[in-house]
Amino acid sequence: MSERTVALSSAGLHLYYGATHALKDITLELPERQISALIGPSGCGKSTFLRCFNRMNDMIEGVRTEGRVLVEGQDINRENVDLEQLRKRVGMVFQKSNPFPMSIRDNISYGPRMAGVRGRDRLDAIVERSLRQADLWVEVKDRLDGSALDLSGGQQQRLCIARALANEPEILLLDEPASALDPISTAKIEETLLQLRSRYTIVIVTHNLQQAARVADLTAFFMLGELVEVSDTTTMFTKPGQRITEEYITGRFG
Repeated sequence: MSERTVALSSAGLHLYYGATHALKDITLELPERQISALIGPSGCGKSTFLRCFNRMNDMIEGVRTEGRVLVEGQDINRENVDLEQLRKRVGMVFQKSNPFPMSIRDNISYGPRMAGVRGRDRLDAIVERSLRQADLWVEVKDRLDGSALDLSGGQQQRLCIARALANEPEILLLDEPASALDPISTAKIEETLLQLRSRYTIVIVTHNLQQAARVADLTAFFMLGELVEVSDTTTMFTKPGQRITEEYITGRFG
């Protein structure tokens, strides 16, 4: 890994869904202000691992974890963690776009307003900044008071990215954000992520190996709840260290 500061890490992480051992002894460091991709076949634990960093797994009955999960050096599994503040710092974008059934403007300003931000000018500035960062401003600036549900699928997903950015997170987690989108919309999402990389730590779960190769600086390969290997993306896709990784990347299984 490069000399960059570690933003997210796990050490000896195990996670159980009831009796199911979903993550097995995961130790991994992800650098700040880079894009890290988590790849692997369905059910291998990559989305579960992603959700460890904002404790979204807590919402699932019967989940328990062992080991450490750190966000910028702080163990987020300790008892006194403020989950609201954690999820403000660690934004999340899901596989299926989920805009609120309200205007584009209100989708973006909702989080800041809940956090106590007041004043139309201040909120409008946040709306514009967030939409610009998500590369959506030019497309929607003349219809901010129109319904977010009228946007295309790709626009809705970029709106969800903008909504996460409105809370000024330090880290952005994306769980297969382009899996339901057409190639043009997917390219727009990837372009957006590359523009955000210099300002945010980004972790993306993807089934699309070409997408990982295009956008990620670092790639981690998961299999059956275990971390098989991790390396810079170029090495992962040209000279993987494990035979099973090579077989997955070349399409021989998965």
